[in-house]
Amino acid sequence: MSEIKFTTDGGSQNQFKKAGKLITAAIIVIFALIVIFNSFNIVNEGFIGVKYRFGKIVNENMEPGLNFHLPFIELISSVDIRNQMYEVTTDAYTSDTQTVNELKLKLTYCYDQSRLSGIIRETGISNIEQRILVPNVAKIAKNEIGKVRAEMLVQSRDEIQSAIQEKLSEALVPHGVVVTQFALENINFDDAFEASIQAKVIAEQDALRMQNKTREREEEAKQVVIKAQADADSVEIAAEAQARAIELLQQQLAANPNYIEYLKINNWNGTLPQVIGDGVNPFVVLEGGTVSNTTSNRQTQSAGA
Repeated sequence: MSEIKFTTDGGSQNQFKKAGKLITAAIIVIFALIVIFNSFNIVNEGFIGVKYRFGKIVNENMEPGLNFHLPFIELISSVDIRNQMYEVTTDAYTSDTQTVNELKLKLTYCYDQSRLSGIIRETGISNIEQRILVPNVAKIAKNEIGKVRAEMLVQSRDEIQSAIQEKLSEALVPHGVVVTQFALENINFDDAFEASIQAKVIAEQDALRMQNKTREREEEAKQVVIKAQADADSVEIAAEAQARAIELLQQQLAANPNYIEYLKINNWNGTLPQVIGDGVNPFVVLEGGTVSNTTSNRQTQSAGA
């Protein structure tokens, strides 16, 4: 039997070697790209990065942006540190046994960044609502509402909300949850009770309106009295000033008797009066500006007769 021998020339072997090198290089490049792409992680604005190394937290405060980590060894997880919203609807009872139907409780909160690693270890970010909020929010709100009468719950809602928010803060802060706002919404009572509250509020508003009118009228009356007193004081002051002026004038005239004659001369307009003199021998001004003695005229007329 003849033997069959396969032989390859040197050119084929070189081609196989080159192909093998190319494949190896491609694998290396691909692996390098995978490593590079897995070495960076993006943390978005409003989030904070937490770096784990083999499941252990090594950095809990990574800023937003591009962050480096060791591929296949470290992992970066993003935690939302913005305000979170928790809502629950429940029934509650006031101190006077009035039922608040379908009361909506709205809680706004965020995580305490300084205790973020403790939250993750003890509770877990995804478990905050079920383990921390559900057992506390409704319970604390009901307890505080049960301390007040239904009427006060309507009239003093802001104060009661503040009291509940304070109690919630005390209960949630140890768990790394910061309460930023709390609200009571959709406060509904029985129709008859709501009608009675509305009637009472209207009556109080009417009474307040009447009190305001009474005060307004009292104030108007006070203003009239004040004005009358001011007018009287003004007249009195004017009279006192006039009397003082007359007194001063009399004093000046007594000290200067010729002052009246000075005033007569100073104020004379140059026209002679119709009658000059005393009642015994008056002078009468005739036409043409001549002056005649009435006594001598009478004597002349008698002699002529």
